[in-house]
Amino acid sequence: MHTDPQQAYLEANHLMAAGDYAGAEACYLQALALQPWHAAARANLGYLKEQQGAAAEAEFHYRQAIALMPDHAQLQQNLGALLLKEKRFAESEEAMRAAVALAPDSGSAWNQLGVLLVCTHREPEGEACYRQALALEPHHARTQFNLSYLLLRQARFEEGWRMLEARWQFDQFPLSFDCPFWEGEPLAGKSIVIGLEAGHGDMIHFCRYAPMLKARGATVSVVCHPALQRLFATLDGVDRVSALGEALPGGWDYWTRPMRLPGIFGTEMASIPAAMPYLHAQPELVAHWREVLPQQGLRVGLAWRGNSNFENDADRSLPSLMTLSPLAVAQVHFVSLQKGAGEAQALLPPAGMELYPLGSQLADFADTAAVIANLDLVISVDTAVAHLAGALGKPCWLLLPDYRCDWRWMKDRDDTPWYPSMRLFRQPRDGGWAPVIAQVSAELVKLGSSAVAPDPQ
Repeated sequence: MHTDPQQAYLEANHLMAAGDYAGAEACYLQALALQPWHAAARANLGYLKEQQGAAAEAEFHYRQAIALMPDHAQLQQNLGALLLKEKRFAESEEAMRAAVALAPDSGSAWNQLGVLLVCTHREPEGEACYRQALALEPHHARTQFNLSYLLLRQARFEEGWRMLEARWQFDQFPLSFDCPFWEGEPLAGKSIVIGLEAGHGDMIHFCRYAPMLKARGATVSVVCHPALQRLFATLDGVDRVSALGEALPGGWDYWTRPMRLPGIFGTEMASIPAAMPYLHAQPELVAHWREVLPQQGLRVGLAWRGNSNFENDADRSLPSLMTLSPLAVAQVHFVSLQKGAGEAQALLPPAGMELYPLGSQLADFADTAAVIANLDLVISVDTAVAHLAGALGKPCWLLLPDYRCDWRWMKDRDDTPWYPSMRLFRQPRDGGWAPVIAQVSAELVKLGSSAVAPDPQ
C-alpha cells in the first residue's frame, strides 16, 4: 500500500506498460485516494479503462481529467476518439476541435478530426484536415493511410495507391521473405512470390494481378491462408500455391503483398483487371455439390456475418440471420454459406425460409466455390464470400453499410468495376438494414418469377 500518490502513479504506469491492468488500476485508484486532483493518474486510468473496453468508465475519467487540465490537447483528442467509437459524433467533434485549437501544430490532432469528418460524410473537410496534418508532419503514416482510403473511394487512384504505401509502416503481417520487394523491375526469367494479406477477401480480390506478373515473364508463387490453398490452385497465372504454416521453398527473386500490385501496375478505373472468372470451381466438387442441392427453383446462397475481429464488423455484418427474414419468398431455396460467427443460426432459420445449412460441411473455399457454382445468386455482406462469388463471375448482391463503407465499393454506385457480376445494395444515410433488405426482397421476387437453372462454372 502506497502512502505517496506519485509513487502509486509511477508504479501504475509501470504495471500498465507490463500489461498488468488490474494491478495498474489498483495503483491509480490508490494515487487518487491520496490525491483526488492527481490529473495524470485520472487521465491514465481513463486510457486504461478504454483499453479494457469499458467505454463509460473511460469517458468518466477522461472528463474528470479534463476538468483538472482543460488545456490538455491529448486528453481532448483521447476523449474525441472514444466518443467517435461510440458514434456520438457531435460530442466527438467538440472534443476533436478543442484538441486542434489547443494544439494547432499537432498532425495527429488534425488527422483525428479528419477521420471524424470523413466518417460523417464530410469528405472535402476531412481531406483538408488530412492535408493540414501532412503539411505539419509529411511522413505521418496514419494520416497518409487515412487519406489513401478517401482518395481510393473517390477513384483518385494515382495518389491513393501512393498514400496506401504508408500502411506497411504500421500494419503487422505474419509473413515476410528474404528477398527484395518488387518495385516494378523486369521479371523475365525471374521468380516472385505474392505474400499474405490479413483477410481472405483481400487475398481473393488482389490476387487477380497474378496473370499480369506471369505476362511479364515471371514464375509466380502465392502464399495464402490454408483455407484458400485448394481454391488458389485454380488461379490463373500461378505456378505454385503454398499455405501459411507450410515449409516454404524460398529462393525467390522478389516478393510483394497483393495490395501493392494495383499501385505498381498503375491501375486506373479503365485498367482495373476485370476479366472474369479468374478463380474457378473444381469440376469434381461442382458435381458433388450438385447432388446435395435442390434440383428445382431459384437457388440463393447467403452469408450474413464477417470476421468479428474486423474493426468495422459491427456495421458491415448483419445482427443475425433473422434480419434476412423478409427474404423468405416463394420458390426460393436458400443455402447457408456462413462459416464461423453466425454459422449455427442457419440451424434455426426464420419462419417460412427454406434454408440448407451447409456451413459445417464446407472444408475450405474450394468447397464454397463449388457450391456457389451451382447457385443462381449469392447475397452477402462485405466478406470473403462476396469476393469469391465476384471472382467466379457469379451474380452477387452485396449488402453495404452506410457507416465507414470500405473504399473499394467507392461512392454512390450500385455496381463495381472490380466485379462486373456484382450489384451493390447500400444502406441509406442513417437508415439501417431494414430498407436494404426490403429492396433486396422486392428484387428477389422479380428474379424468382423468371428463375432458370444455373449454369455451373
